[in-house]
Parts: sequence; C-alpha cells; structure tokens
Amino acid sequence: MFAGYKTIDLTLTLSESLPCAWPAHMPFQRKNWNWYSEVVESYGVEKHSKYGPYYTEWLTIDEHTGTHFDAPSHYIPHPDSGFKYACSAGKITGEKVDVSKLLGPAVVVDVTQLTGTGGPGESPLITVEHLHTWEGKYGKIQPGEIVLFYTGWDKYYLPGKEGLRYSFTVFQQEGPGWPSPDSNAVDWLYERGVRCIGTDGVSIGAAHEGITAHVAGLSKEMAYVESLTNLGQLPVKGFYFIFLPIKVEGSSGAPGRAVALVPDTN
Repeated sequence: MFAGYKTIDLTLTLSESLPCAWPAHMPFQRKNWNWYSEVVESYGVEKHSKYGPYYTEWLTIDEHTGTHFDAPSHYIPHPDSGFKYACSAGKITGEKVDVSKLLGPAVVVDVTQLTGTGGPGESPLITVEHLHTWEGKYGKIQPGEIVLFYTGWDKYYLPGKEGLRYSFTVFQQEGPGWPSPDSNAVDWLYERGVRCIGTDGVSIGAAHEGITAHVAGLSKEMAYVESLTNLGQLPVKGFYFIFLPIKVEGSSGAPGRAVALVPDTN
C-alpha cells in the first residue's frame, strides 16, 4: 500500500541527558538489569550478568515523556467526579483511545514566525486567523486530517545545559514559550472535522496557561500528540502520519513512535 513512500521519523530520542520530561515531573531514568558480563564502566556504573550473557535495562518514565499523546483523561475528570470540566470524555483513558485517530492523512501548518515572539514565560498563540491564512494558500482542511503545528521548537532539544531552553528556562520566565493554539483555534479545527492535533512544541497548551487549550479539545474526545520533531522535513500536505503509543491501562496518555510516510519523488 505504501510502496513509493519514504519514512521520516518524527520522534524525539529519550535520554537522561536530554530534556525529555516535563520539568516538574519524574525525570526519565534507565538502569541496567543484566549485561553480557560483569563490568564496572569508567564512570563507576556496575553492570551485572546475573542470568547469562544478554542485555536489558529497566526504565522510570512519566506518561508524558518525549514524543507522547494526551488521552482525554489527562485533563478531563470522570463524569461522576464532581470536578470542574468533568464529562463523559473523562472515561477515555489511554488504552481506550481509538487508535485510528492517531493515524491518517495530515497537513503541516507552519507557525515558525511566532517562535521567539512571546513574553517571558509566555507562549505566542496560534489563532483562527493563522488557520484562515493557511487555508488561503493551501486549501481547506478536510475532515479526518491530522493537523501538525510546525513551530521549530525542537531545535532546543539538546543535551545538557543547552537543553534548558526547551522547557526549563521558559518556566523560569527567562524567555518566551513555544507557540500553541488558543481554545478558539482548537474549536475551529474540531468543527472542520479534525480529531487529532500535533505539535513539535512541548505541549498543545501554552506555557503560561495550559488548561484552556487542553480542555477545549480533550473534552471533545480529540487526541493530542506533543513533542514531535523533524516537521520541517515534511511537505505541507499529501503525506500520512502515524503515532502508535504504548498501551497502558488507565493511563492519561503514553509515549510512542511517530512517523510520516511521504511520497518519494526521486
């Protein structure tokens, strides 16, 4: 079916040296469980061979680490909870999300002109006007298409201190946040028939106020894919997007692998 297509990886690499986890959440960690032989590495880490010569490690990982998706339950409480924003969408935890929402024909909305324009700790907002401008150039967004916001924010996904700009210093109000859609833009896309939105920013939610945009879509049973990368390598339209999360019972979302299948014109 996809003969004549090339695959572009849209997934961030996970590493303890990379800013893959939300700053206030459990950091990503991995520990050795079994190695080919008993060794002590140069930086003092012991690797054991308890069960013979094979290699495996175990992970500590937040559900929203690296490239991941938000299930409705991430921000929408169960309808019987009595909490604000509670509705039927709150019943939909990660393993219950219809995986067909996470794959399909997609378009890229380039909003890189907004990157760097917010105030300290604030995200510049992607509005309905930006979407109208995009449609004026490329045609109407179709029902069932996945909309990917290309902000270029992944350029800050770097190891060590260089990677603090990705999210940490934003929350220290030392610079602007990633561009994110406002709730009106989310509502507008939903009315267009869009059921999945993605971004190479840290979150669909704004750095200074993340609740509104999350509730706008997740309460309507939309799915969000966040912290993508390489969106600048994609055409504006005419390609297929796939995100496959790990399936965890009762989850608020999960990391996974995102790829694009793009027609190979060579």
